[in-house]
Amino acid sequence: MKLTLNDKIKRRKLKIRETISGTITKPRLTVFRSNSYIYGQAINDTLGNTVASVSSKDIKNLAKVSSSFEAGKLIAKALSEKGIKEVVFDRNGYKYHGRIKSFADGAREGGLKF
Repeated sequence: MKLTLNDKIKRRKLKIRETISGTITKPRLTVFRSNSYIYGQAINDTLGNTVASVSSKDIKNLAKVSSSFEAGKLIAKALSEKGIKEVVFDRNGYKYHGRIKSFADGAREGGLKF
């Protein structure tokens, strides 16, 4: 039986989540990609709460890749205001290219280390 794209993403996601976990000082930065927008959350897995979140819905008049870059910069700004400089990046089963890579590059440019 041939695996569908969603099956491949779920398999990669489970494999990644076995090894990645966020803490108070180093939260997990996870990314969700829809057809139109990109969403990012910094999650503290020890307490099970969201530290900061961002969406590209707030960014107007940009292409998908450039709005992902700006969303990465916004999450970096929100986390730096809370005193967090390092995160663990969780690509959430997506391949590291295109909008996911652009989001990560924006977060790096904003001052996050991962």
